[in-house]
Order: sequence, then structure tokens, then C-alpha cells
Amino acid sequence: MAQAHTQKVRFLYKTILRLHRGLPPELQLLGNEYTREEFKRHKNCSVTEAQTFMTTWADYAIDLSKQLGLKGKPGAKIGKPIDESFLEKLRDEQIVQLYELLKASKGLEENDDQIDVTSEKKTHIVKFEPSCKILKKNILPVQ
Repeated sequence: MAQAHTQKVRFLYKTILRLHRGLPPELQLLGNEYTREEFKRHKNCSVTEAQTFMTTWADYAIDLSKQLGLKGKPGAKIGKPIDESFLEKLRDEQIVQLYELLKASKGLEENDDQIDVTSEKKTHIVKFEPSCKILKKNILPVQ
């Protein structure tokens, strides 16, 4: 059983890295690094966490493969909006990690604590409080 699980994890990991080849170089680098760290971090997690982890990453792989297509579409729209219900489910550490990923993807400095995020429907100002009591509480619609 453990060997079968390990094979599934390895297959998913390699699939994601292959999918990342269809991304622009800077996103590929960021995605590969993030994926590597997440898979390392969850190497010895509980069974429940492992199931959630595998489901979430499999969903990511499916979404990315749909967005990129078979050969990887140059200039394809990649990603999807994050809604508040998703943010409500995240732990504080995950919120901070998501914020750090957002900063890295936008090329922002360590001390930047406010980001303008534009979705298809509205623009938000995301302000990160150093106390990090939750980024999601500070997502404010721009008037």
C-alpha cells in the first residue's frame, strides 16, 4: 500500500513538473520551486492531510492541463480567481505562504505590504498586516 501511494505521489509530482514546461520561464521556475517545497513539506503528513494534498494537487494538474492544452499555448490565460470561501478554509500559515507567492509572482520587495490585485470583476487592495492575523480579512474592494 505504501509503495502504491509513493508511486502515485511521484507520478503526480512529475506530471506537474512536465505541465510547468508549458508556462513562461519565470512562472515555470516559480511553479517548480513551489511544487518541490510543498511536496517535501508534506512527505510525512497524516493520512487525512495526504488525501487532501493529493486531491488538491491533482485538481491543479487537471486545471493547468486544460489551460495549456496539449502543446502548451503561448499567451494562454493561466490561473483562476481565488474566491473568499477558499481563503476562509486556509490556515494562517497557508495565507502567509499564498501572500509570499503573490509577492514573488509580482516581483515585489520583502518590505512591500500592499498589492493591487485585479480580477476579471473587480480590483482589490490586498494589505498584509505584520501581525499576520490573516490576509483574507484585509481584502478590500476598491471603490
